[in-house]
Amino acid sequence: MKSLWSDAEAARFAGPLGLRVYTSRLLGREKSLVLHGGGNTSVKLREKNVFGEDLDVLYVKGSGSDLETIEPEGFSPLALDYVRRLATLPKLGDAQMVNELNTHKLRADAPAPSVETLLHALLPHPYVDHTHAGAVLSLSNAPDGETRVREIYGDKVVVIPYIMAGFDLGAYCAREFPRQATKNTLGIVLLSHGIVSFGANARESYERMVQLVSMAEEYLKAHRAWEPAARASTPGNANRLEIASLRKSISEQAGMPMVLKVNGSPKFLAFAQHPQVQRLAQQGPATPDHLLYTKPFPMLGRDVASFAKSYRAYFERQAARSKEQKTMLDAAPRMVLDRELGFAAVGRTARDAAIVEQLYDHTIDVILRAEALGGWRAVSEPHLFDIEYWDLEQAKLRRAGSPGMFTGEVVVITGAASGIGKACAESFLKRGAAVVALDRNPAVERMWNRTDVIGLTCDLTHAGAIQKSLDAAVMRFGGVDMLVLNAGIFPPSSPLQDVAAESWRSAMAVNVEANLLLLQACHALLKLAPRGGRIAVIGSKNVPAPGPGAAAYSASKAALNQLVRVAALEWGKDGIRINSLHPDAVYDTALWTDEVLAARAKAYNMTIEQYKKKNLLKTEVSSKDVAELAAEMCGPLFAKTTAAQVPVDGGNERVV
Repeated sequence: MKSLWSDAEAARFAGPLGLRVYTSRLLGREKSLVLHGGGNTSVKLREKNVFGEDLDVLYVKGSGSDLETIEPEGFSPLALDYVRRLATLPKLGDAQMVNELNTHKLRADAPAPSVETLLHALLPHPYVDHTHAGAVLSLSNAPDGETRVREIYGDKVVVIPYIMAGFDLGAYCAREFPRQATKNTLGIVLLSHGIVSFGANARESYERMVQLVSMAEEYLKAHRAWEPAARASTPGNANRLEIASLRKSISEQAGMPMVLKVNGSPKFLAFAQHPQVQRLAQQGPATPDHLLYTKPFPMLGRDVASFAKSYRAYFERQAARSKEQKTMLDAAPRMVLDRELGFAAVGRTARDAAIVEQLYDHTIDVILRAEALGGWRAVSEPHLFDIEYWDLEQAKLRRAGSPGMFTGEVVVITGAASGIGKACAESFLKRGAAVVALDRNPAVERMWNRTDVIGLTCDLTHAGAIQKSLDAAVMRFGGVDMLVLNAGIFPPSSPLQDVAAESWRSAMAVNVEANLLLLQACHALLKLAPRGGRIAVIGSKNVPAPGPGAAAYSASKAALNQLVRVAALEWGKDGIRINSLHPDAVYDTALWTDEVLAARAKAYNMTIEQYKKKNLLKTEVSSKDVAELAAEMCGPLFAKTTAAQVPVDGGNERVV
């Protein structure tokens, strides 16, 4: 491992807390050290209180903060002396410990302090870093792990057995650290948990972390355990309907829609086909800290009912020994290892699924390296249960708030790079959906930099392009729940007698046939939607009230309208509902250039503002207005409505 310290970068961070932020971010950049909120850092400072008195303050990473992006506000300042006194108590419940920490914050709006605050407080060093370095986990979870750790580090580290984070760990370290530490000690190895480094300044603590982790890496390399060979015996074969069926089964077991992300890369496929996958994968995670996202073990194969039965048995075994009553979480898997699919990560949101995928990517390395040293072993099942059903972790879930309307669901939107389509993407994202944004404009691929959107270039007039896009969508999110048919063209206006054959064919190809192809391709996926498939069709005022000079456009939109009415008749039995919106005069779209708008206003002897509001309500209709109704049509308010046609036009005399 190489130090990422840069004097030029460091110079941009002011003061000791600024440098604490800087080196925390350096740790966060290295995914082999921390992932998604893992790890924690701190700094001890002397500051003045409101009375001008000196006060020793511990700034510790707030719970939920991410080291890679942390800001000064992500640290929680506490009265150091008081926190240290807590570690001397003979006993303190974790819930009470959290209360004591929160009531002794020195800034009311600071985040909740890390549950490992006591560990940071007891160490005498100003800067403390704690990570879940994969190399160290491989060592400590291999046979004779503690012996190997002591052999590598000698008195450079204090070795602590596995103890769940919280008061017990802090109190144990408060007693044990002074007993083992020497003048050569640079850190602590927490077996099956992680590694701690410390120093007099930010750079020293950070580079000691680099040094200690590098020593573990060199040991693994010397023992030919750094890059263990693993190859798939048979190629993967991910069929999108099989994936969607798996997602539906998992969602039904969870009692809510779930996102499922498939990774059939050689690494995941090889591990899924490993001859010892049952033994390796069913012991537990690389570190119990992952359990909030992953559950203790992955499902092998696709028998969701069997996995749920096994999970319930695990819960009943462990809950029976608990002092307080536990309420079982859902019994659906969060990880799937399958010989044909490779790996599937499951989450309540696309972000959660992506986190599960990255955590298990890291876990496979830890497992195989430990196995190469003689045999992987995780912490015991009781320890795993204690973390998974820890009151503090359950409290985090309770504080998460109500999910969005479409959390766990997936929507495909056509013509998503601009206008109504882009507005639809934003409306569905706001309600928690994962979005598949299709457009023939390649810019759609770069418009959203987030885990819950995939932008795909797709010419909907080509069946092959549709199939390829749906394959990518299902690999990324697991299925399709909703479809917004928005893409369309408006051929040049001309009198009926002058309509060019090519204009007519283009309008029919894009506005009708392309939508038919997409409907046909999505039908089987929509049937597998956990809450039933939904389709919103962006039609046009020209369906009930065609305009002169727009024969091709009006006829094609009317044909589409008839097509979706037939779909409503035929697909109702499949639990799929389909409704249409008929917007008019939506001027913030690519169809309306400044020149066209000015010309149309002049033709009506109106100003542009008057022309925009030439409807009964004298209001302007925007892309967002249409998008919001399209989203609501896919929601519970329209749960018992299909084949509806709703105008979004401010009131048009010809329609009324």
